[in-house]
Amino acid sequence: MKVYIGADHRGVQYKAKIIKELEALGLDVIDFGAHDESASCDYPKVAYKVATRVAQSKNARGVLVCMSGIGQSMAANKVPGSFAALCYNAEAAKLSRQHNNANVLVLSSKFVKPKELPKILKVWFSTEFEGGRHRRRVNQMRKIEQGTL
Repeated sequence: MKVYIGADHRGVQYKAKIIKELEALGLDVIDFGAHDESASCDYPKVAYKVATRVAQSKNARGVLVCMSGIGQSMAANKVPGSFAALCYNAEAAKLSRQHNNANVLVLSSKFVKPKELPKILKVWFSTEFEGGRHRRRVNQMRKIEQGTL
């Protein structure tokens, strides 16, 4: 599976740890930057790149990281077909996949403890969407994107 990853300047170091974890899980990681934590960058541009690639792909997911994760998740969710979930722990990561079919995981370099990171990533990438009543709700979100709900 391809994984598109991006961060703003506040997530550069954390992104490097994430990439190592993802590669250890056997995932094909494509890094959209940022690469320099000393140069401020605009998180909406990074979120747009990652979310767009994920939305256009059949078997890909994305990971975004910034200081809080809030801005990245808001920006990524503006892209039709991107279902970004800000997850601060493994339980939220699991539910975002099981119930919401999230295809972009958003992480905080400030609020996600480094020791929790491997568990969050493993859970998120190994959890399948349950479908059922949750599929109906995800389809309703797609209708919101299309303006038809």
